[in-house]
Amino acid sequence: MAGMTSGPLRGVRVVELAGIGPGPFAGMMLADLGADVVRVDRIGPGSPIAPPAATDLLNRGKRSVAVDLKEPAGVATVLGLVERAHVLIEGYRPGVAERLGVGPEQAHAVNPALVYGRMTGWGQDGPRASTAGHDITYLALSGALHPIGRAGGPPQVPVNLLGDFGAGAMYLVVGVIAALRDAEGTGRGQVVDAAIVDGAAHISTMLHSMLAAGLWQDRRGVNMIDTGAPFYDVYETADGRHVAVGAFEPQFYATLVATLGLSDLPDQLDVAQWPVLRERLAAVFLTKTRDEWSALFHDSDGCVTPVLSLHEAPQDAHLRARGTFAEHLGVVQPVPAPRFSATPAALGGPPPLPGQHTAEVLKEWGVQST
Repeated sequence: MAGMTSGPLRGVRVVELAGIGPGPFAGMMLADLGADVVRVDRIGPGSPIAPPAATDLLNRGKRSVAVDLKEPAGVATVLGLVERAHVLIEGYRPGVAERLGVGPEQAHAVNPALVYGRMTGWGQDGPRASTAGHDITYLALSGALHPIGRAGGPPQVPVNLLGDFGAGAMYLVVGVIAALRDAEGTGRGQVVDAAIVDGAAHISTMLHSMLAAGLWQDRRGVNMIDTGAPFYDVYETADGRHVAVGAFEPQFYATLVATLGLSDLPDQLDVAQWPVLRERLAAVFLTKTRDEWSALFHDSDGCVTPVLSLHEAPQDAHLRARGTFAEHLGVVQPVPAPRFSATPAALGGPPPLPGQHTAEVLKEWGVQST
């Protein structure tokens, strides 16, 4: 299978040194957008915590070359790919790529215009750089975990969506594309140091702005958009499921109240009366099922939607109309995002088996096998 030809990044060659989590997701994003992403897998068993290779959607649209980076021949093969690539991304601990012989200095020696993307939790330097961590620990240190949760309770863990994928992979993709544009104009590559702890701090900019202005309390569950306000929260319904309420603006709040059939409520912004307002809202939402409320609010500006499960979301009428999910090669999965009017992205081939395309890629890219 040749590299993808659709999408705004068509023609861009990416070498991805195999890892788990945010690095592969960044590679998937680039492949979704049309880049020819070649994943360099290890020879031997993969990670015990990763999905089976054939069903790992983070590798969709990529091709796989298997080499042994502990052998000189494997390093030479990777550098041969690097010489012909525009981008390399890796997610090793600081110093590992250099010890393997495929660090930035070695890569730029064969390709000065290469964009070298590095995905880590703590970054390439600093006191914690060489230590282990995960999504939750990076969020905790950045301050981004502290505001998530209810008043009087502990911080809540947002799976690994906020850290690994939001503050990590997406920042790496933005950095790579920005550096790629610069390299196209200057012929000079550079290193992109994407650290989840940096991205998590950066993604919190609005909260720091509100904190400085005295509009945010540095406590969980007492602010407008952290479940402190009863009109921005989730509520249980008669069938034990939930709806999400986001009626922040006065006109949307008025629609919410009217649709619920409530009257004689305290003022929306009277914080002292929020417990009373919350009780009234909770009680009325318990009178109908989730889907009954969903139908009532479907065509209104009351800002109420059902909380759908991962299985349910692809069946939602709005998401079906937009084609947000698709069954591709027998697997239901999200389609590429965002959308482009002139260069639409498309789902590529299935996740490859490690080494599945070694001969094909080396021949197509003109790399001599050693």
